[in-house]
Amino acid sequence: MVLRAISRRPVNQETIPQEVKPCCIQVFVTYDGLEGENQLDSYIFDLMETHDYENIFFCQEKTLGLKAIIAIHDTTLGPAAGGIRMWPYESEADAIKDVLRLARGMTYKCAAAGASYGGGKCVVIGDPKHDKETPYVVTVPEAWGGPSDGSQATAYGVVQGIRSCLKEVYGSPDLQGRTIALQGIGAVGTHTLKYLVEAGAIVTISDIDQERTRLVAAKYNTSIASTEEIHSLRVDVYCPCALGNVLNDQTIPELRCKIVCGSANNQLGDNLHGDLLHARGILYTPDYIVNAGGLLSNLDSLNPGGFNHQRAMEQVSRLYNSIENIIAISKEQNIPTYRAADILAEQRIASIRQLKSLASGNEKSREK
Repeated sequence: MVLRAISRRPVNQETIPQEVKPCCIQVFVTYDGLEGENQLDSYIFDLMETHDYENIFFCQEKTLGLKAIIAIHDTTLGPAAGGIRMWPYESEADAIKDVLRLARGMTYKCAAAGASYGGGKCVVIGDPKHDKETPYVVTVPEAWGGPSDGSQATAYGVVQGIRSCLKEVYGSPDLQGRTIALQGIGAVGTHTLKYLVEAGAIVTISDIDQERTRLVAAKYNTSIASTEEIHSLRVDVYCPCALGNVLNDQTIPELRCKIVCGSANNQLGDNLHGDLLHARGILYTPDYIVNAGGLLSNLDSLNPGGFNHQRAMEQVSRLYNSIENIIAISKEQNIPTYRAADILAEQRIASIRQLKSLASGNEKSREK
């Protein structure tokens, strides 16, 4: 395997395992008309400096056809956490930009959700429909300390977000009798539905899979709405748990809810739509915070002794407080909640960075 690391911070060679060191070699790349190592370094360093990335690693294994890029954005709060995305990127430029965007997103997700981890991500250039099968990667079972089903934890986090919003809007986090339009009944949506129904909420569901929708509705005794109308129902909460871009120029004027809180990624078509929701007085919970339950649950498996379900769910339940803090910043500064979430993450990172700097200064003083 060929690995090339580009780092903006000094690397302690003693921390690199001895068996890895011989594999670290230089490579030359021709990229969008930029030929040679110096030009590529300049291009990538410009990207890294935009949001202060720490490292980028380029990996390839010719016999397997593997091409992967790992980005480490920020490790102020702890080791970088993030998953793997495989995609048939049209160019290396697209892959680099995507891994940088995703790594930075993980930094903000961990920080705002209260996790003691930084942000990182890996992208693999390939077609997930044909290239991802391998006998060498398996999931560690929960009985051996591996993580549990992340969709259940994600759903539990969504419910905590809804409860926090209900407290802000109606004065109580109680779900009993609250009306909710749930869009998408995949793994996360179904777990969310179960939690909501058990808490006494009145739920209407919708999904593109009509047969599954009928079966789930019968099981949980819920109403059904079409995918075209689910967002426009007169309810307390609109809970999107399917595709993104559901909050846009067309749907926002049609909303008749007080709260938008769901697990779907990238719900805002654009940041402008977060501003529109704020102007309309609709409380929107930023999706990258409210859907962090699965991440928090998976991270628990890194603790000594492996995964502990009770401890993981306790961590997920704290998303209630994270949403409370976001709402408080939004009200205090009169800004949309999507921006308040970023500020919450940035404030936490800055405070920990300052503490580390003070500790480092004190240590140096003692050494003198």
